[in-house]
Amino acid sequence: MKEYDIAVIGGGPAGLAAAIEAKKHGAEAVLLIDRDKELGGILQQCVHSGFGLHIFREELTGTEYAERFIKELKELRIEYKLDTMVLNITEEKVISMVNKTEGLVNIKARAVILAMGCRERTRGAINIPGTRPSGIFTAGTAQRFVNKEGYMVGRNVVILGSGDIGMIMARRLTLEGARVRVVAEALPYPGGLVRNIVQCLEDYDIPLLLNHTIVDIKGKDRIEGVTIAEVDENRKPIAGRLQYYECDTLLLSVGLIPENELSKGIGVKLDPITGGPVVNESMETTVNGIFACGNVVHVHDLVDYVTEESRKAGRNAASFVKGKAAEYGLPISTKPGNGIRYIVPHFIRQDKVEHSVDLFMRVDKIFTNKKLVVKSGDTVIRIINKAYMRPGEMERISITAESLKTVDNLSLTVDVE
Repeated sequence: MKEYDIAVIGGGPAGLAAAIEAKKHGAEAVLLIDRDKELGGILQQCVHSGFGLHIFREELTGTEYAERFIKELKELRIEYKLDTMVLNITEEKVISMVNKTEGLVNIKARAVILAMGCRERTRGAINIPGTRPSGIFTAGTAQRFVNKEGYMVGRNVVILGSGDIGMIMARRLTLEGARVRVVAEALPYPGGLVRNIVQCLEDYDIPLLLNHTIVDIKGKDRIEGVTIAEVDENRKPIAGRLQYYECDTLLLSVGLIPENELSKGIGVKLDPITGGPVVNESMETTVNGIFACGNVVHVHDLVDYVTEESRKAGRNAASFVKGKAAEYGLPISTKPGNGIRYIVPHFIRQDKVEHSVDLFMRVDKIFTNKKLVVKSGDTVIRIINKAYMRPGEMERISITAESLKTVDNLSLTVDVE
């Protein structure tokens, strides 16, 4: 059985950044495994710009962003396997995988980095009533068909959900000559970034209906139309508030789910809110030597944040295999308070933080002119004034190592006040 210092599962932006950083920090034998036919993950179908503003200080397309990391991976001579599906990981970090050239292969790693990304929520997950015709796609599937495979998915389109991929596809299909009738969102606020609302919907006069959802689908062989209803504060359709839209295509942009089947199999504890692993400040999970990063932990807004987080996982995985993981004191737990849905990381080992640690979180509704207050018991650690906060955009707070020394009850709470 071949042995590696670090095995990275997933060849998207998270896996690429983690593998490169691990190699740079002393890990000798690094293996990257991906089930797709090429490296880059979801970035290979993202032909729009807006990537790299934080990392490279320039605006790149998704494919350009991926290419920089793929080039660096090859220059560092990091081994990678494509078209390879990981089936199982044991507690001893034995990884079983299969591909069409080698068959079933087992390898052993001293540390594993989980970077599997996330998958889209489908029609079955949201229980839309109606018939089951063709012409219904998740937004990411439609993006792959149009941008990579060269197939046009339809000419008369309705989009359910205002996630970023859905709004980007509204623009993309408009540019390809389709008519996007409407984007319907069940929540009272959009789910994606403000810049995508402006650049993808408002600039192309595509209507966005908040507090609306689809209650019926018509069509036998191909979808013919959908009925959209206004919903109340409990997301229940309001009687009599119905509109019918003819369409030949329906795109679903109704959320992403971190891909954690492998994580569950190895016994990694998952956060019920994010759907991803519980991690500490080093991006290490509750299983010793198993690290996680990127969208497999929690869904990010920007690929730049994924890269930063994954570099941290790669560095710390390299330290782990070099035996630098010492014993630390009791960890500080991070707890979401009023107005906060979740916080990542979930635990902070105080002695491990050299300069500062970043807390990532999302609010549970729209707030204006509020404060993010970080507290330990009655002690205020940090206050940040925020003019506007919304669930569609992640908040980030940096806590210094000095501030962590004032934490006395082993917990940090973040509240919106």
